[in-house]
Amino acid sequence: MLTTQRKQQILAILKREGQVVAKDVAEAMEVSEDTIRRDLRELAQEGLLQRVHGGALPTSPAMADFAGRETLTAQGKVAIGQAAAGMVRAGQVVILDGGTTARQVARHIPLELKATVVSHSPTIALELVNHTEIEVILIGGRMFKHSVVAVGAAAIEVIAGIHADLFFMGVTGVHAKTGLTTGDFEEAAVKRALCRAAAETFVLASSEKLGAASPFAVVGLDEVSGIITERSADKVLTKPFEKRGITLIRA
Repeated sequence: MLTTQRKQQILAILKREGQVVAKDVAEAMEVSEDTIRRDLRELAQEGLLQRVHGGALPTSPAMADFAGRETLTAQGKVAIGQAAAGMVRAGQVVILDGGTTARQVARHIPLELKATVVSHSPTIALELVNHTEIEVILIGGRMFKHSVVAVGAAAIEVIAGIHADLFFMGVTGVHAKTGLTTGDFEEAAVKRALCRAAAETFVLASSEKLGAASPFAVVGLDEVSGIITERSADKVLTKPFEKRGITLIRA
């Protein structure tokens, strides 16, 4: 079998089953595991999958830059933002992650609501300028331009002094086995710190992120209270999370 044919079959398996197990594919194609691992490595370099121990998972289209992510499932993100904003109660301290879905949360917080919003994203802070009853605490640090958020040691030091009621987390990958992942090492560390600074964490996950994985782990699913996704998300994508008993909110 030609290399191109193997790669096409690997991608077909990934699309059909949501994962590739190198050992099983090697046996089915009657080639060595080394051959399949090389194929997976080359496909990963092309951005067509995310390699993990023993095989591969779908890569997330949410790895695009901030401007590019604004175009992904726009209506779904609006619905998720509305649902998350509706969970915020008067007097609470709420952490809002950076990103395009979190931006929709900020836009849908009622103007009359009195609460405190903490964020490491200047984009989120600007969305709340006209919310006169919202106190905004902006965490500083080195600007990670891809996501327009502050990262680094300075940000994590400030986060250590925060005790919030809710954290609405944005990630690029949400997978039943590998948990929550994102595309940058330092950004993953900040998200992890924010999660542990809140009593409850809800993941903002439009459907293209479900079943996908990115290079850097944030936290496992056991560290979050639930996932908010679109009402229209395919049941094939949501079933693995429901099987694990994860609270799934369809917006």
